[in-house]
Amino acid sequence: MLRHVVLFTWDDAVDDQRRESTVAALARLPEEVGGMTAFTVGPDAGLAEGNAQTALVADFPDVDAWRRYAQHPRHLEVIAEHVRPFLASRTAVQFEV
Repeated sequence: MLRHVVLFTWDDAVDDQRRESTVAALARLPEEVGGMTAFTVGPDAGLAEGNAQTALVADFPDVDAWRRYAQHPRHLEVIAEHVRPFLASRTAVQFEV
């Protein structure tokens, strides 16, 4: 199984409504793209200073399933419309579980 973890930090100009809209768009990816065995996305709990503001964790049965997801037109559209324009930084990792 492959786990995909992404941490997002939003530009300072991004308001709460935009963040919520972005999280909602990301949360629809399992039904719009599929291929994952588990998926969760949400805002940081605010327990420690300096954390990223949003996290996404998705599990895939194998590397090929992750690649299909990563290259899927709807996934790319969500990134282009809801993520990239509002991003200060992003980091990601994929690892075998």
